[in-house]
Amino acid sequence: MPIPKKTGLSRLTSSINNSWAGIVNAVFTEDAFRQLVVINIVLLIITLCLDITKTERLLLIMCSFITLAVELINTAIETVVDRISLEIHPLSKRAKDLGGAAQLVTVVMTAIVWLVVLS
Repeated sequence: MPIPKKTGLSRLTSSINNSWAGIVNAVFTEDAFRQLVVINIVLLIITLCLDITKTERLLLIMCSFITLAVELINTAIETVVDRISLEIHPLSKRAKDLGGAAQLVTVVMTAIVWLVVLS
């Protein structure tokens, strides 16, 4: 028997609650996510104090959110891999390395955008 799915406002509310639970879980269990939150809060404050255009400000803020989103996706990948097996396997390593590589790309992108905006 299929599980009845929520619809309308109930589905939206449930989805938001589940998403918020994921953020709270990441804050309490993931050092890397906490570090990124702190760094991005500092960068956000700096962004708001800089004399830059709205477009530049928006780019800097978007970079912060992208790094947080990719870290959440990377954590999800690592969690699923660990759920399947804690055994060391080349495909598990590959999945985790690719998630980490995605995060590295966003951090490098953020650094480049900051350098361009500040130069």
